Amino acid sequence: MTKKPFLFDLTFDELTGMITGWGEPAYRAKQVWEQAYRMFVSSFDEMSNVPLKLRAKLSEELNFSHITPHTDLLSSDGHTRKILFDLPDSSQIETVLMGYSVRRTACISTQAGCALGCTFCATGQGGLQRNITSGEIVEQVLFFAKELNKKEDRLTNLVFMGMGEPFANYNEVMKAIDTLTDSRGFNFGARRITVSTVGLVPMIHRFAEANNQVNLAVSLHAATDELRETMLPVNKRYPIEVLMNACRDYVNTTNRRISFEWALIDGVNDSADQARELVKLIKGMTCHVNFIPLNPTRGFKGSESHQKRIDTFRNILEGAGIPNTLRIRRGIDINAGCGQLRQESEKSKVVN
Repeated sequence: MTKKPFLFDLTFDELTGMITGWGEPAYRAKQVWEQAYRMFVSSFDEMSNVPLKLRAKLSEELNFSHITPHTDLLSSDGHTRKILFDLPDSSQIETVLMGYSVRRTACISTQAGCALGCTFCATGQGGLQRNITSGEIVEQVLFFAKELNKKEDRLTNLVFMGMGEPFANYNEVMKAIDTLTDSRGFNFGARRITVSTVGLVPMIHRFAEANNQVNLAVSLHAATDELRETMLPVNKRYPIEVLMNACRDYVNTTNRRISFEWALIDGVNDSADQARELVKLIKGMTCHVNFIPLNPTRGFKGSESHQKRIDTFRNILEGAGIPNTLRIRRGIDINAGCGQLRQESEKSKVVN
């Protein structure tokens, strides 16, 4: 039996070709697209401006949804919501909505799991189930867009920093971004999207050449090869010198700032020596450093840095004129770090 295509995997042109192939006028595709991406309907049956016969045909030929909430948690302060979604093949992904004073940021997964094995990351500890499709990426965004729309609110930022390595699923991620920024539908601003990578160098060059106004963040976490290899195994393939050359190429090609992510781990990567090495690496580059308090996971024994060590580290960067921000840790009471809910779900399956 042939598997039905998924609506959100289709581009506008693909949807138009399908609908006109059924003998319908091309404008019907625009109606369907707007209902899905602007009205946030939950099924083809809800597309009130689409004829009943076409709604029936769409339901017969296409799947409308691939994601089903498995676990839905809200932090005690009400600012962070995390959902573990089931996919049709029993794979699972996580999506997080973070509320700030004026921003509503959705943290999106790009793979079910991850094969890169970063030691402090719950997703990496669980391994890779599969790449997800562009539509499964898009539907995560639309889920929270719909939830916010009910409150007359909207998403302001998207970060591809959930489960998975976005550049290991590059084509599907870029297709999803094209869909989300399409002016005929969701029309989300590219400059309000950030894609994060642990440092897949060939894809950084490719991303730079695309120059599509989307922001780039690199999960650096250490400033020397010796340390970074113990934390991020990918560093053995793409050592820091090679990675930094790619980062400079990105900045020079796009004329855009690059961000570096740094999870502060007590006694591991929060020393003054690491701070000084980081200054050597990035001084003079158009960049910003985001310090992230460590989210504890079952598979990693490290703990978050003490405030004094954080202050010392940041002072060294500020003294060198390198802008940086200490992020607020969100959703610690609901396992909001990527991969943690799936980790607990897998644990419960074993127990049961």
